Amino acid sequence: MDRLKRVLYADSIQQQFQNALRENAGAFVASIIDLYSSDNYLQQCSPDDVVKECLKAATLKLPINKQLGFAYVVPYKGKPQFQIGYRGYIQLAMRSGQYKHLHAGAIYEGMSIKQDYLRGSIEIQGEPKSNKVQGYFAHMELLNGFSKTLYMTHAEVLAHAKRYSAGFSRAGSAWQTNFDEMATKTTTRLLLSKYGIMSTEMVTALTSDHQETEDAVAAEIAAEANSEIIDVEYTTEDDEAQPTEDKPEAKPEASKEKGKGKEEKQLKMEGPGF
Repeated sequence: MDRLKRVLYADSIQQQFQNALRENAGAFVASIIDLYSSDNYLQQCSPDDVVKECLKAATLKLPINKQLGFAYVVPYKGKPQFQIGYRGYIQLAMRSGQYKHLHAGAIYEGMSIKQDYLRGSIEIQGEPKSNKVQGYFAHMELLNGFSKTLYMTHAEVLAHAKRYSAGFSRAGSAWQTNFDEMATKTTTRLLLSKYGIMSTEMVTALTSDHQETEDAVAAEIAAEANSEIIDVEYTTEDDEAQPTEDKPEAKPEASKEKGKGKEEKQLKMEGPGF
C-alpha cells in the first residue's frame, strides 16, 4: 500500500490526474486506494501498472468503483487491465449529445424476435415466461432519425466470448461471475463500434478496451507457447550441388529434319478451310 501511495502522489502522476479530472482528481485518487486495498489479487500487481491503468479511466472520466459498473481495473495473470463496462459505453455515447435512445438488455424465454433484414431493425414481442435468457440486444436511435438494433443469441455471445476474451474461462472472471452484464456490454460495444458516433472519447475507449484484450492474448501465448528446442537437419547449397555431365549437343541434321517436318506439316494444312 505504501508503494502505491508513493506512485500515486508523485508530482508527475498527480499532474496527470489534475489535467484529466481537475477538481475531481483528489476523489478519483482516493477511489484508487480503496480499490487497491479491497482487492487482494490487484495487490499482487505492480503499483506502477495499476496506476497506469487507472489513468486510462481518468482520461475518459469514468469512475472505477465496481458497484457503479462504468469501468474496472482487474488483475489478469499478475497484470492489471483496464476494462469498460456497458454503462461506461452508454455514458460516453450520451456525452456526444447525438443520441435520442440508447438501450441494451436481455431477451427471456417466452419473448420472440421479429427481424426486419431490409431496415436492419428488430421487434421484440411477447412476455417473459421464465428467467432463462435466450439472447441479448442493443438499440440506438440518433437525433437525425438513424436507428439500429443488434441482437445476438446466447450461443452467439458465448462463442464470441470464448474467441475474444483471454480470461473467459478463468475462475472469478466477469464472464463467469456476471455473464449477463458482460453479454450486454458485448452487444452495446459491437453496436456502437459499427454504427455509433465516433467521438474522440469513444474512439479512445474502443481502442483501449480492445488493446488490453489483445495484450492479454499475446501474454498468454508467450507464457504457454512451446519453448522446446527442435533440431532440424538441413543442407547447404554446396551440399546439394551435384556434379552434372555435359549433355550432347543436338546434331544440326536432326534440327533441320525436325524443322523440315514442321514445314511439310504446315504446307499440308494449307488450303480451303484452314
